[in-house]
Amino acid sequence: MIEIDRITKVYDGHAAVDEVSMTVETGTITAIVGTSGSGKTTLLRMINRLVEPSSGEVRINGEPTHAVKPHLLRRRIGYAIQGHGLFPHHSVARNIGAVPQLQGWDKAKIRARVDELLTLFGLEPDAYRDRFPGELSGGQQQRVGVARALASRPDLLLMDEPFGALDPIIRTRAQQDLRDIQRKLGSTIMLVTHDMDEAVSLGDKVAVMDQGRLVQYGPPEEIIARPATGFVADMVGDAERPMRLLSLIPVSDLIEEGAAPGEPVTAGATLREALSACLWTGRDAVPVTRDGAPAGRVTLQAIRARAERQA
Repeated sequence: MIEIDRITKVYDGHAAVDEVSMTVETGTITAIVGTSGSGKTTLLRMINRLVEPSSGEVRINGEPTHAVKPHLLRRRIGYAIQGHGLFPHHSVARNIGAVPQLQGWDKAKIRARVDELLTLFGLEPDAYRDRFPGELSGGQQQRVGVARALASRPDLLLMDEPFGALDPIIRTRAQQDLRDIQRKLGSTIMLVTHDMDEAVSLGDKVAVMDQGRLVQYGPPEEIIARPATGFVADMVGDAERPMRLLSLIPVSDLIEEGAAPGEPVTAGATLREALSACLWTGRDAVPVTRDGAPAGRVTLQAIRARAERQA
């Protein structure tokens, strides 16, 4: 559990982060969202002491971070940034194994962990272990960057705009990869983004920052349905609200009996994804599968009716 207790950072008399308090539960994703200059990146960097707080305290599992030497603290906290930050002259294996090596893991254990993570991220170890970052696509580099951050099995993974440099298609896949892997590993993740859609789709909770202050913190559906301030309402957007709510509702809520042509969606997909499938292919309904078996269909009419009720 991460406890942030009245944390503040002052630069030249101006509070970049102003008495922010929040608790992050173990095994969850917290998305910190806000405009440029809202303090979200400064907040994130105070957790691993890349930025030292002016006042306040951060505790990880009850232990104040200021009681731990910064370099030792950072070895316990994974950190992934926009553009991945890989060492260009080191192989994929050496990049991923960097922190375990610093922690004194033996070579066999490091190699096993590298191969485990490459497999988890859909990168065949024999094909990618000895490649260099320049030989990888942008999406592959980002996966390796996240794998490196997870290599030492950290208590916490911090991510600062990790998908900002990716094109929209690769970005969506990378977000899904992160969500799937977080569920498998039970990792605790704090992620900074300026994209409300990304915050809503990834976050178990969303923290909205404005001018250094935390103005709302709660589940995505609460942020969308009941914005606490005008700033939060502007971040959500009146026109986008029904679509964002559809991204929180599983297809399983609207499955009906019957067949439909074309590629299916899974019961665990969102209604927003099913809507996109209908509109992209010009279908009035799409088939739904559950555990690989046909489960029925979801219709465009039903999705639109649900969206109208959310408006």
